[in-house]
Parts: sequence; structure tokens; C-alpha cells
Amino acid sequence: MGTNNTIERMTVTVTQEMAHTMRSAMREGGYASSSEIIREALRDWQHKRKLKQSELDALRADIAVGDQDIAEDRVNSFNAETILQRGQEKLNVRSRS
Repeated sequence: MGTNNTIERMTVTVTQEMAHTMRSAMREGGYASSSEIIREALRDWQHKRKLKQSELDALRADIAVGDQDIAEDRVNSFNAETILQRGQEKLNVRSRS
């Protein structure tokens, strides 16, 4: 959570299924409180958001390279199928990482 240790109390509403799952995890000893579960979930969510942002940044960089190639007349032909195939291959590689 960074260096800021200020705590703010919030009320969170969850489905009955989520509440049951949280209570089960606490009964099993995996967590001391529902707050601990929520904090872990939020850390995971933040991590996932950072990964998505990194993927978007990489995509934007790839697009910038393509735009530069077009601007400098390094693109001689356009084949949408080939472009889509290469894009899918790159996406597959990134998804496995």
C-alpha cells in the first residue's frame, strides 16, 4: 500500500456468494478478517491494472512505429490479413507472459 499508513474505513457491499466465500476463507484460517481479504483483492486488482496499462503502452509504441514507417514511406503494400495475423501472434505471445 505504499508508505502512507493512513487508514480509511469504507463500507463494501458484496453478493451473498462472495460473503460466503470470504467467511469460509476466514473459518479455514486463510485470513484473519474480511478487511484482510479486501486489501489482498485490491492489491491484485492494482497489479492487474498496471499490467493492462503496460500492454496498452506497448500497443501504442507499436502503433507509433507503424505510423513512423508510413510517414517515412517504408510501407510499400497493405495486406489486412497479414497485419491481423501478426497482431494476433503478438497478442498471443504477450498473453502467455
